[in-house]
Amino acid sequence: MATPPRPSRSAGTSGAASGAATSGAATASPGVVNNVVYENGTRIATPPTLVGTFTALDDHPKAIAWIGLYRPSAEELAALAAEFGLHELAIEDAVLAHQRPKIERYGDTLFTVLTAARYDDASERVEFGELHIFSGTNFLITVRHSESPDLSAVRKRMEETPGSMDEGTEAILYAILDAVVDGYPPVVDGVANDIDEIETQVFDGDAAVSRRIYELNREVIEFERAVTPLIGIIDTLSSGFADGYVGEQLQQYLRDVADHVVQTKERIEEFRLLLRDILAVNTSLVGQRQSEEAQNLSAASNRQAEETRKISAWAAILFAPSLIGSIYGMNFRFMPELHWTFGYLYALGLMLASSVILYIVFKRRKWL
Repeated sequence: MATPPRPSRSAGTSGAASGAATSGAATASPGVVNNVVYENGTRIATPPTLVGTFTALDDHPKAIAWIGLYRPSAEELAALAAEFGLHELAIEDAVLAHQRPKIERYGDTLFTVLTAARYDDASERVEFGELHIFSGTNFLITVRHSESPDLSAVRKRMEETPGSMDEGTEAILYAILDAVVDGYPPVVDGVANDIDEIETQVFDGDAAVSRRIYELNREVIEFERAVTPLIGIIDTLSSGFADGYVGEQLQQYLRDVADHVVQTKERIEEFRLLLRDILAVNTSLVGQRQSEEAQNLSAASNRQAEETRKISAWAAILFAPSLIGSIYGMNFRFMPELHWTFGYLYALGLMLASSVILYIVFKRRKWL
């Protein structure tokens, strides 16, 4: 791939704004985690500052710079924008973050947003990390706002593999894309295992499973948002940079990544369907259990009401003799039954008769 001349610095760098950006880049930059200049795939400089990188590129017109940033400051991004002619809209996206995966072309510069995914076994959750990439003919800048993805392994592998940078910054961009996509299969396996566990929880009647289904479904949706746009991104990369040329070997690598993306997307669609079915089954089982609980509660209520009727009936039966006994137990002086020969038998008969009558009444009403 031919290497066009590097964009010259803006003529306004002597102004106040550009001077401030250059001044900020001249000191050690806390947001710069990696800053390396390569020529013909070999590391020729590791400048401690961005100004050192710019100088190295001026001294080596065929070199490329690979700059890694982690939560960079506005001054650091301003220095890079002034040096490489980065578009202000792309810089704004990189500062604000929270972008969906995409690829945009600004002249000779590509701005790519990727979302890396990692499955955390301890919390059984999927963690996502956003990565912004500015790539031109002689530079590639990565901007991260989270710990993942870790690009040190990508850099090490490319440095140890002869010819891996022959395609220039396109090859580096491919390697980063490939590393991001290679991180998806462990996530797929983790989500698949979670779904198996959820199915067991559903049929075991675990009350917490509904929340877990919802949370996993949200992770799968976010995972789908990370993967689906990659097909379009790969198509754009296949069309090349400004010269419209991509080497045959790199084309094959891109097609291989595209195959992996398609496979991941198909698994995600399977997960969506499985979670939908699991949610439907769980809803049905919850409804069934609630119905059974309502029936049990109704049966218990009926049994309680029956016991209450029995208690009330016996209380009424016993109340009548008690009432008669209490009346004749007052021992008033003028009570004809007290001096009657059959008064005692009369009282007993009255008690018995009232109890029998009440028993018959309650029995007919099925209270006893």
